[in-house]
Amino acid sequence: MRFRSVRAALVWALVAAATPAAAAPAPSGPRPGCPRLAESWYGDNRARLQRLIDTRGTCSGSRNTPVAAFDWDNTVTKNDVTDATLAWILRHDGILRPASWKDTSAWLTAAADRALTAACGTTTPVGAPLTTSAGPRCADEILEIRETGRTMGGATAFAGDWNRRRTVPQYAWVPQLLAGHTVAELTSYARRARTEALAAPVGSTRTVGTHTLPAYVRYYAQQRDLIRTLRRAGFDVYIVSAGSEPVTEVWSRGVGADARHTIAIRSVLDRHGRITPWNQGCGGVPATRGAAIPYIDGKRCWINQEIYGVHGAAAWRRQDPHHRVALAAGDADTDVTFVGDATGAHLVLNRNKSELMCRAYDDADGRWLVNPMFIAPLPRRPEPYPCSTNAYNATDGGRGPVLRDDGSVVPDQRDSVH
Repeated sequence: MRFRSVRAALVWALVAAATPAAAAPAPSGPRPGCPRLAESWYGDNRARLQRLIDTRGTCSGSRNTPVAAFDWDNTVTKNDVTDATLAWILRHDGILRPASWKDTSAWLTAAADRALTAACGTTTPVGAPLTTSAGPRCADEILEIRETGRTMGGATAFAGDWNRRRTVPQYAWVPQLLAGHTVAELTSYARRARTEALAAPVGSTRTVGTHTLPAYVRYYAQQRDLIRTLRRAGFDVYIVSAGSEPVTEVWSRGVGADARHTIAIRSVLDRHGRITPWNQGCGGVPATRGAAIPYIDGKRCWINQEIYGVHGAAAWRRQDPHHRVALAAGDADTDVTFVGDATGAHLVLNRNKSELMCRAYDDADGRWLVNPMFIAPLPRRPEPYPCSTNAYNATDGGRGPVLRDDGSVVPDQRDSVH
């Protein structure tokens, strides 16, 4: 195993001593009968992942069941499946008109309410489908607010108080927009969007409203192979996403993850089984309109609660090594907390997201694996990541330095894996 510094090597040794199954020796070569990764990876990442599989899985002789957790969008697939589904819904008039747009989010501003009302009109009866396919204005407002948090006119779309490491209104808003539908209806939309996105050529785009969006989604062959190999080696593999849970479930079945192993934004259903603007809570936070979704620290909370049975305020805290995942994979700052919690390997796909890449390149415990995106990887970031000043996402929306567990500041990091 390569280490980027003596410090990383020493830390890795200390962590390994306290980690489940750390005493198992690393194999010097392939072991007969052990599940093997088939796909190629950047650098020595395949060998390091295989070492983890061999030392934590069934070939190690351990009686423990190790856990692996993967973010979904742009980690297991190229492109965002919730966005692909929303685009399909807009093109097929699937949004039901709310009585008031402010009902869709606790943080939607008056300016956004006015913009959506003006763009989508008031002639459609409440609860009936909006004709978002007929003209660009309504679809444009919805997509612009989802993508940028602003209206087409540039006004702020969400305002108020929320913990920026537990939720983001734009993410919570997509399931809220689907209020009034049953889970079966949303699942049907997601299936049709999936079929369409998998058939579209790699690199293709389509226009929705006046927005140009990716038309295609692809499963990464390397991640599919990794998940399959982990499961064959006795790992319990979970998907943890900040997307809509019914949508994510449609896609996660493609890598063998059932509904129990798929964790995403869970909408509260009304007595008729229809989606409401309310989401289930985590870590002592009750059902709200989006205050505690699987987002940054929220992903840790949902993993602790749903996988390890840790409830209340404790679910927001890092657990002991026996109650943490062995492998975690992500691509964005939304994943930084749960990926950092992994005891065996922190797998990162490089999408130039500052907080995550600062931790990945700092490699404080010697267990961070950085890989370019498998399809259309980004070019090298020309400037160093601003780790020492403003790469950290604070709870109040501010920015600050990224700190190691010992409180020291992570120095700025250059982009080297692309």
